[in-house]
Amino acid sequence: MLHHYYTAPESTVADVDTCKVTARLPLPCKRETSIPRAGLAALVASVVVIVCPVNARAADQVAPSSDVIRLVDAGNFAAAEKSIDHALRSPSLAPEERRSYEFERERMRRILLDFSLTPGDAQARVRKLIPDITDAEFARWDAAGLLESRVIDGQKKYFNRAPSNLFRLSAEARDRRANPSPFNDSPLERPHPHHREVLAQAKATGKSSVAPRRVRITQSITVDADAVPVGETIRAWIPYPRAIQGQQENIRFISSAPDKHQLAPESALQRTVYFEQAAAASKPTTFSVTYELTIFGQHMQIDPEKVVPATPSAALTPSMGERPPHIVFTDAMRKFSREVVGDEKNPYRIAQKLYAAVDRIPWAGALEYSTISNISDYALRAGHADCGQQTLLLMTLLRLNGIPARWQSGWIFSDGAYDNMHDWGWLYLAPYGWVPMDVTFGRFDSGDATLDAFYLGSFDAYRVAFNDDYSQPFVPAKQHFRSETVDLQRGEVEWRGGNLYFDRWDYDFKATLLSNPRTD
Repeated sequence: MLHHYYTAPESTVADVDTCKVTARLPLPCKRETSIPRAGLAALVASVVVIVCPVNARAADQVAPSSDVIRLVDAGNFAAAEKSIDHALRSPSLAPEERRSYEFERERMRRILLDFSLTPGDAQARVRKLIPDITDAEFARWDAAGLLESRVIDGQKKYFNRAPSNLFRLSAEARDRRANPSPFNDSPLERPHPHHREVLAQAKATGKSSVAPRRVRITQSITVDADAVPVGETIRAWIPYPRAIQGQQENIRFISSAPDKHQLAPESALQRTVYFEQAAAASKPTTFSVTYELTIFGQHMQIDPEKVVPATPSAALTPSMGERPPHIVFTDAMRKFSREVVGDEKNPYRIAQKLYAAVDRIPWAGALEYSTISNISDYALRAGHADCGQQTLLLMTLLRLNGIPARWQSGWIFSDGAYDNMHDWGWLYLAPYGWVPMDVTFGRFDSGDATLDAFYLGSFDAYRVAFNDDYSQPFVPAKQHFRSETVDLQRGEVEWRGGNLYFDRWDYDFKATLLSNPRTD
């Protein structure tokens, strides 16, 4: 996903880390272009295969939505729009099919928001940080796939965050900056006293839930003035945590604005607090919620020799196997898995190998998840990924190898000013049960083996979970397309006339650590 918590502007290099960084209009990002050179010929061939069948149909025959998805993925927007328009004219089109075609039209609009830079624009942004950049340097970095771009209806367009991502992906480019600035990463992405606190308390007590933090959180949404007609009702959903025994407990609602709200049940896997408010003339519309909760650090001590393959069960089945469109065992995924896993049979050691392989993929600001047709495949091919993309890729690879894996996401914070959206996950290892994993934070390099492996088996207490799964229904249900079809961190907004995308509103998150965590 990706973000609105603001990071430094594209013209600077201090790029917020984590998973989703999104600046106002272009919105965060996730990929859709950076195609490995070796795959270019295959892509061109696939475009031919895609276009011909669609054009060869009888004039009155509706192209399957899967064909339209492939056209959009290939950048053939004009052909996709023609197929969509033809399909929507069909009186026999089922409501579900109609919604699918309508979303592909919306997806193209969102892609164009993400990919708005011309080649000249992209080079100008890089030049702000490297004033003496040459055309040859830019062309070389571009040819190496370090500047994410797409060809859309014959025109090359660059991802809005490609210039800042360049400095995440290329040490050479980083060294060429006139005024280097450090990246704004979480202090917990490096060895930290809190990691040692978690490990020490787990060892001393024999417990897996330790080192708690009590935190007060305020999250808000501010809809732009005149985003909807005066008097129309704006509907807003703000993420709200559910109690998870041993992970986050003692949740206490403090206040909201407006006062009237609807809190989704704890059974909602993407839990929200829902509001309605009438739009006033020339004034922004604000929604907010404040609550407290206790969050625990996690540590599972694993003996690899005791780990055995998981036995399928009703409880584990939802976390096993494929789950299209984002968890699919493609031929490329199977090939990559074989290369990484080799002959290893022990589930824990397989997980270690896959974790290390995904950890090697460099982090970069991502395209909006709603614009990507298969996120795990994208993460495998793009040459970079953000936290949610890395997590879905690792989940796919684990499931491919018979290891149950599930999604979790929310917001991370710190003792200081840092906070950000973030995605992570859990894998199931018998006989231990569910084990934490954060492949984006990855392995450390401290020389202490236990500390270095912290995020495969442990979590810090500076993360609030909003989502225990992805792409889950809201309570109450959203009537229009979601802005974020996978995750839920910034929130969602709509009105009678349609969805309000991220360019029509802003959000804010504030975490305040409290003394004496309540663990009763």
